[in-house]
Amino acid sequence: MALAFDEFGRPFIILREQDQKTRLRGIDAQKANIAAGKAVARILRSSLGPKGMDKMLQGPDGDVTISNDGATILEQMDVDNQIAKLMVELSRSQDYEIGDGTTGVVVMAGALLEQAERQLDRGIHPIRIAEGYEMASRVAVEHLERIAQKFEFDVDNYEPLVQTCMTTLSSKIVNRCKRSLAEIAVKAVLAVADLERRDVNLDLIKVEGKVGGKLEDTELIYGILVDKDMSHPQMPKQIEDAHIAILTCPFEPPKPKTKHKVDIDTVEKFETLRKQEQQYFDEMVQKCKDVGATLVICQWGFDDEANHLLMHRNLPAVRWVGGVELELIAIATGGRIVPRFQELTPEKLGKAGMVREKSFGTTKERMLYIEHCANSKAVTIFIRGGNKMMIEETKRSIHDALCVARNLIRNNSIVYGGGAAEITCSLAVDAAADKYPGVEQYAIRAFAEALDSVPMALAENSGLQPIETLSAVKSQQIKENIPFYGIDCNDVGTNDMREQNVFETLIGKQQQILLATQVVKMILKIDDVISNSEY
Repeated sequence: MALAFDEFGRPFIILREQDQKTRLRGIDAQKANIAAGKAVARILRSSLGPKGMDKMLQGPDGDVTISNDGATILEQMDVDNQIAKLMVELSRSQDYEIGDGTTGVVVMAGALLEQAERQLDRGIHPIRIAEGYEMASRVAVEHLERIAQKFEFDVDNYEPLVQTCMTTLSSKIVNRCKRSLAEIAVKAVLAVADLERRDVNLDLIKVEGKVGGKLEDTELIYGILVDKDMSHPQMPKQIEDAHIAILTCPFEPPKPKTKHKVDIDTVEKFETLRKQEQQYFDEMVQKCKDVGATLVICQWGFDDEANHLLMHRNLPAVRWVGGVELELIAIATGGRIVPRFQELTPEKLGKAGMVREKSFGTTKERMLYIEHCANSKAVTIFIRGGNKMMIEETKRSIHDALCVARNLIRNNSIVYGGGAAEITCSLAVDAAADKYPGVEQYAIRAFAEALDSVPMALAENSGLQPIETLSAVKSQQIKENIPFYGIDCNDVGTNDMREQNVFETLIGKQQQILLATQVVKMILKIDDVISNSEY
């Protein structure tokens, strides 16, 4: 792009390769951007809430994903438009920061854009709308702080955490087992949580899945699950009070780094070489036996000879275990990863109460359970399900539940779900609009209206009359001045979310409002779009 002047001194812009570019300016650019943002929000709107529908996405190589997790849907969608990409980023940042509420945040941003379009039609300047939105979001976030409730929990009484995780899981495909899955998620988080520092390292929770069985068979293992079996079929399948040597060196004779050639011209020389190799193996196995190891876990493979020797010396072994799993095993058993046989000492061995091999179904698939570890700071959630898609979706659902439990340990304030928090914020923002004398008050009222879109979508997805239901709940909140009334999606017969036990984390809700407002402000400030044309 270059600026030039004609003979009268009037400026004009020259675009490089102008015939290949399209350009939108002013109000047209804003309208086009808003339309793109709304299109993405419309896709996700129908998958909000406990009665939300799932989306089926086919990847480029034919693999199918079924999900109603906003971040997953948008990640898998192939989006070309720049503004639509912003919406994908928005959902992703909510997923990274909070882990839950990824659909709601996009629906919220779409509603704000829709309202902004109406304000633009009235002739209000986009910057004034953006400023009004900013003021309104501050009012909403402060109001959420005021209505939030703290609840106390400890390691023994974790019921409030389970209730909040159940709210998260109720909108997923796994909602028929939400109680058991929520309990598993909470127990896993409490097992690895540092309650004094109020911190949780989710890397210590490994989520494994295996096709087969049913969803109810999902279990929490206080230890590590490795998708491997013993290296020799005749090795013992169960070892109690195991002392584990964790090795990253292979059970093989040493090889020189340079290229080499061994000339063998007599039988004696061959015998000598074979004996030498056998001696290497003998020393390696003996080294492991001497330090008191009763199980060897190795990152690399063994020769058949080594395997045979291990079998004869009664030293069970597992080979080809991945690096991440080795680290988790080391954390759980309190062992050290040993890079060379010479460095093996009894102190570096990990300890586990029980190591057992378990086979599944009629297939020959076996897995290794390492349980009752010295340090139970690493746990595994083992998911079973009818097919691969179900397991993948359950993994995503469990991830959301784990994130919610982590957020509650960090900050134990909750607000009520079912659209209750949005309705009460909408009323608060509406009331605050009168205090602002400028044009911004139109934008603030528009923000209040946009907040209503979440409960409206919930009602719509649940097959209720959206406008009637929303206005009934709103009037109930105003009359009784109680911010706990929301949309009765599951047709329980009460709108009181305290009775229905529908909670959401305060930081999650605040983050939704702030992120959605930021993205909408950014979109409104764009007034010139220069892009390569399609052909």
